[in-house]
Amino acid sequence: MNNNLNSKLTFDNFVEGKSNRMALAATRGISEHPALPTHKPLLLYGSTGVGKTHLIHAAGNALIRRNPNAKVIYLHTERFMANRISALHNNTINEFKRFYYSANALLVDEIQFFAGKEEPQEDLHHIINALLENGQPVILTCDRSPQEADSLEKRLKSLLSCGRSLPMKAPDLETRMEILKRKAEEAKIGLPNDTALFIAQRIGSNVRELEGALRQLVAHVRLTGEQINIRPIQETLKDFIALQARPVYCKNLRN
Repeated sequence: MNNNLNSKLTFDNFVEGKSNRMALAATRGISEHPALPTHKPLLLYGSTGVGKTHLIHAAGNALIRRNPNAKVIYLHTERFMANRISALHNNTINEFKRFYYSANALLVDEIQFFAGKEEPQEDLHHIINALLENGQPVILTCDRSPQEADSLEKRLKSLLSCGRSLPMKAPDLETRMEILKRKAEEAKIGLPNDTALFIAQRIGSNVRELEGALRQLVAHVRLTGEQINIRPIQETLKDFIALQARPVYCKNLRN
């Protein structure tokens, strides 16, 4: 069955740090003991690029390894809404709902995209309720906590508040360095500590930007054959570094 999971995103290649330790422990706990009612549903929240999607995929992959016959469903919120629209057009909305009701685990990414869509949220609320009553795990991600998610429907917010919500923040310097080293190992290039420190100090907002900077550096090294050190990477990564250093200006708001 196509569960939409990215098999490359696992707990083994997730870099643990202070900013994600609780979220990692909770998702790993659910994947190891899916029948336990603790922390159901689980919501991971935080800004872009802090590892929420990696963890939700890792949990799904671990559940599949634990039980290859399990029906583990992962999907992005926009895909859920698109599938629902298709079901309405094809007069198969009951089949659509039954598909999710029969899941052994449901993983929904970026539920903030439900903003302004009350009926899809109502369907998701009923689906989550049914799965929880059957003892099935549900993990979701969002860019903010349920209390701050004003765009979510009241009953869905209440349901999420009854579970466990864990914040994920931008990785600290030590974690950013470890992420760079892990990714460099995967790319089979040597990354000196001083170079990893140089990059990590200048690109700190999220993991995706770190990975993007490293990909650009790897491409440069393979193209030119140069050794990795601080001098050439200043030129290679100047756009990434400039983006991080760019000040943000806010216009005055009129009352």
